Amino acid sequence: MKRTVGQLASMCGVARKGGRPEDMISGIMTDSRLAGSGELFVPLVGDRFDGHDYVEQAVASGAKAIMWQRGREIPAALAHLPFLLVKDTLEGLQTLAAAYRSELMARVIGITGSNGKTTTKDMTAALLGTQYTVLKTEGNLNNHIGLPLTILKMDEDTEVAVLEMGMSGFGEIELLTKIAQPDVAIITNIGEAHMLQLGSRSGIAKAKLEITAGLGEGGILLFNGDEPLLHEGLKSTYLPEGITLRTFGLDRGNEWSADHIALEPDGSTFSARYKDTDTGMEKLHISTPGRHNISNALAAIAAARVFGVKAENIALGFQGLKLTGMRIEPSKAYNGATILNDAYNANPTAVRAAIDLVSGLGGFGRRWIVLGDMLDLGPEEASLHREIGEYISEGKAEAVITFGPLSALTSEAAASQLPQAAEAGYVRHFEDKQELMNWVREQLQPEDLVLVKGSRGMQMEQVVQALEKR
Repeated sequence: MKRTVGQLASMCGVARKGGRPEDMISGIMTDSRLAGSGELFVPLVGDRFDGHDYVEQAVASGAKAIMWQRGREIPAALAHLPFLLVKDTLEGLQTLAAAYRSELMARVIGITGSNGKTTTKDMTAALLGTQYTVLKTEGNLNNHIGLPLTILKMDEDTEVAVLEMGMSGFGEIELLTKIAQPDVAIITNIGEAHMLQLGSRSGIAKAKLEITAGLGEGGILLFNGDEPLLHEGLKSTYLPEGITLRTFGLDRGNEWSADHIALEPDGSTFSARYKDTDTGMEKLHISTPGRHNISNALAAIAAARVFGVKAENIALGFQGLKLTGMRIEPSKAYNGATILNDAYNANPTAVRAAIDLVSGLGGFGRRWIVLGDMLDLGPEEASLHREIGEYISEGKAEAVITFGPLSALTSEAAASQLPQAAEAGYVRHFEDKQELMNWVREQLQPEDLVLVKGSRGMQMEQVVQALEKR
């Protein structure tokens, strides 16, 4: 963004001290080490850090103006610079982002859900990028800091912004959606992530439906019609006037659905269908496997069609799709075995989807499922891990290997489901990750398939790296 100091003060609704109102600011930065020439430095405050302590470093790096918490003493050596005096710098950053969003002509798509947010964001941006100038959330900058910063990086000529919205508790999505003011909102699904904070899947659905609070008149909510909790939750959700509800999902009863599904380790092929007609797109290919990723693709297709993206461009968009890493990312082990790296995160819904993917893939010698703990599941965490083991029934996999104290319950339950594999030693729990990696490397054959998944804190990508290393 490019605005004068005076304009920034007006957008934040705050007073300016020092400097000249006509000075031009060329961007926003919260990291004093990266503050570029001519930027506004916003010193955020956390439990273990205070950005105000690094204002001199930010100025040395090129910062030209400072957002500053009222009541703090301004360093005398910097008194010549313009300071925007705010009650709280984080709130100031969010207010500035909301004001900038309101000034832009760009249309916004907001995406939330328990699983598939990032994949759906990448797909949606790829499809829209065939016809529009698109900005999307980079990496996982989807929270109360990352989303405002993403908006403030938007060029004036951006036509569509695809913004991911994450949360861990009630009220967080409502905050983000009111900053982003989306024209289209997408809810990918409802799982068990953040059960500890939200109490139940119904609570999770309620929190995700907060995204509707930012929709204006004429806005569109695209939601996973396969999820009963979203249908139920919408009955008690206040919707701004003029909001249109549209559904996507694998069930043929949705407005957008799929058939002729074919799954491979390196992707999926399907036909997209609109309502109960033959109108749709044939033989679309996405570079990530799994029926759940076809559902994510349907959400992206539905959004793209709202924006008028042509059918042929949708196919081209999927061809050029580049997904954020460690989300069912295919690779090869040191001996040629196929690896599916899904180590970015895990919750019961996502793990079951990954198991279903492995179950549907044929032509392999032994199919391995390597799981780490699923974290932040609340008081039901033990039973949820046990249920995952019970879900791995005969024929879904030939080996189940687990790591982490909770995952011991998964392998214990899986042993009763896969007695032959357990007797042969291929249902096994490890307390030491290095021992797990060494043992799997020794046992893995070139014709095998191995899926690796776990919560971010378990760092299961280390298993993938060990298997890939020659």
